[in-house]
Amino acid sequence: MRSKSSHNLPTDSTLLRNWRRWESGESRPDDFYAPIIAAAFDTVAAAFFPKSRPNRDDEMLSATGMDTLEFIGRLRMSDVSASTLDAIHITADRLCSEYPCADPHELHTEGTAWLRRITSLLDGRLTLAQHREVLVLAGWVALLVGCVDYDLGWRTAAEATRRAALSLGREAEHAEIIGWGAEMAAWFALTQANYKGAIETAEAAHATTARLGVGVQLAAQRAKAWARLGNRREVEKALAQGRSILDTIDHPSNLDNHFVVDPQKFDFYAMDCCRVAGDDRLAEDYARQVILTSTRPDGSIRKPMRVSEAHLTLAVVAIRDRNLELALDEGMRAFTGKRRSLPSLMWIAGETAREMIERFPGDPRTRTYLDQLRALAAG
Repeated sequence: MRSKSSHNLPTDSTLLRNWRRWESGESRPDDFYAPIIAAAFDTVAAAFFPKSRPNRDDEMLSATGMDTLEFIGRLRMSDVSASTLDAIHITADRLCSEYPCADPHELHTEGTAWLRRITSLLDGRLTLAQHREVLVLAGWVALLVGCVDYDLGWRTAAEATRRAALSLGREAEHAEIIGWGAEMAAWFALTQANYKGAIETAEAAHATTARLGVGVQLAAQRAKAWARLGNRREVEKALAQGRSILDTIDHPSNLDNHFVVDPQKFDFYAMDCCRVAGDDRLAEDYARQVILTSTRPDGSIRKPMRVSEAHLTLAVVAIRDRNLELALDEGMRAFTGKRRSLPSLMWIAGETAREMIERFPGDPRTRTYLDQLRALAAG
C-alpha cells in the first residue's frame, strides 16, 4: 500500500471533521486510516469496521465495484464504433448484391471470411442494440454463404449454414432472416424433387412472413411445387398470394440484393409455373421478359441464372412446337453462363431433357443435348 508523506497529511481541522463522520457512521475510513485506527485500539480493521450486509438489489452492483450510474453506463459502452457497423452493413449488402454474378468460389471465400469477422465482434463489448445488430448482420451473411454452398453442390454444408443463419435470426428475433431460412429449406426440397416437403415448409412459414418480401418467394416456391404435382388451382392460389404480398410492400431500393423480391423476380417464378403447366405462349412471353429485364443496355447480363432458366423455358416451348433445332440452340445458351446454381440448373435442364427425349428420342440433336447435360453434371 502506498504511504502518505508528511507534506500531504490532512490538517487538524480536516482530520477532526473526518473523525466525527467516522464516529457517526456517515462514512468509513479508507484503507490508509482504518488499520491505523484499529491498531490504536489493539484490533484489526475488519473487526473494528465491519462491513454491513448489502441488500439483494445492491449485491450485484457491489460485486462489480460500480455504482448504479456507472453500471448503466457500462451497458451502453462498446468496443465497436457506429461507423464500423455502418461499414459492415455496406459490405453485407455488397456481398448479397454480388450473388447473381460473382464467381461462387470467390464469393464463398469472401463471405465466409466476413462471417468470421462479424461473429468475432460478439466476443467484445457491445451495447444491447449493437449485439442484436451484429446477430442480424451475421444472419444475412450466413444466408448468403448457405446459398453459395448449395449452388456449388455442397448440400451438407449448405444445410448446416442455413441452420446457423436460422439460429442467428431466432436469437435476434428477426422475422425476415427466419423467413429466408425457411425459404432456403423449401428451395432445397424443391430442387431435390421433394415437392410436398417444399410445400409444407413454405406453408409453415406463411403466418410470420405474409407481410414481408420473403413471403412472396415462399408463395412462389409453393406455386412451383404445386405445378409439378399437377394442381393448377393451388398454383394460381399461391401466385395470387405472392402478388398480393408484393402489392403491399415498398419497392426495394437495391434490386441486385439476392434477398430482395421485386416484380421482375416474380415474373421469373410465373415463367416456371406456366412452362410446367403447359401454358406455352404465356411461358414464352414471361421468358422473353425475364431475359429483357435481366440484361443491361450494353448487352451484358445482370442476372445470368435467371437468363439460363429463361432459355431453357424457350427450349421447352420450341420442343413442343416441334422445332428441335431452335430448342437445341436455346438449351446450349442456357449452359454457357459462367454463374450458375448447379442444383437449380440441373433440375430445369433435366425437365427439358425429358421433353426432348419424349418427342425426339432418336434424333442426334437430342443426344448432343444430353451429352452436354452429362458434361455439366460431371463438371
